[in-house]
Amino acid sequence: MILALDIGNTNITIGVYDEKKLLFVSRMATDCSRMEDQYAIELRDILDIYGISLRDIAGAVISSVVPPLTNYIIRAVQRLTHVNPICVGPHTKTNLRTDIQNPESTGADLIAGCVAAAEMFDGPCIILDMGTATTFVVLSREKTMLGGAIVPGVGISMDALTRRTAQLPSISLEAPENVIGKNTIECMQSGIILGTACMIDGMIERMEEELGEKCEVVATGGLSREIIPHCRRSIRFCDTLLLEGLRIIYEMNR
Repeated sequence: MILALDIGNTNITIGVYDEKKLLFVSRMATDCSRMEDQYAIELRDILDIYGISLRDIAGAVISSVVPPLTNYIIRAVQRLTHVNPICVGPHTKTNLRTDIQNPESTGADLIAGCVAAAEMFDGPCIILDMGTATTFVVLSREKTMLGGAIVPGVGISMDALTRRTAQLPSISLEAPENVIGKNTIECMQSGIILGTACMIDGMIERMEEELGEKCEVVATGGLSREIIPHCRRSIRFCDTLLLEGLRIIYEMNR
């Protein structure tokens, strides 16, 4: 079995594969104040909940956009499983080409998403990841990373709106019935959810115009499930896109 971990700014996503079959997905909170033993205990407990024996873990692969935590998680995995994880970085084999400046600074999560999308689609595609930040990455027909865009995530935008205004309340992420809200909460829901959906539609349209051809679009990330249904553009949702990319990267590099 293969242990895959994606260390994000808000959550650490955990998956275990038996060959190509994903056995479970779980999450831990990202907390830079915690030490490797604390993460080892929580990871051990999560595996135990899902009936995974540590002896059955034959390999591990990690992507991280939180450098202070990376070595803690690596050592926690080593202590539990006695395997050396593959950590996605500039020298990891991915079969992707790049046409961007400073490719060594590209986030490991973006690389994992592109690797998975390259296997899913034959033509050009746009990978949308809605997490702490909302990111777009454009992948050409030749499997070359061309670049993309980064937007403040829905959670960050909503937090800034409520913190920086005296009379706007915290709200749930539920779409209103109408674009034209009739009260403060409906107006905020319209702007955050439907406004984000419009932004996504517009960014995809402009990226395709610049590229000169239509793209397949795949979305992942915790907030995609709330936003994508309100986009007018056809977008495929894949909650486990990054884990799939990590599995593929592991097979390439083991």
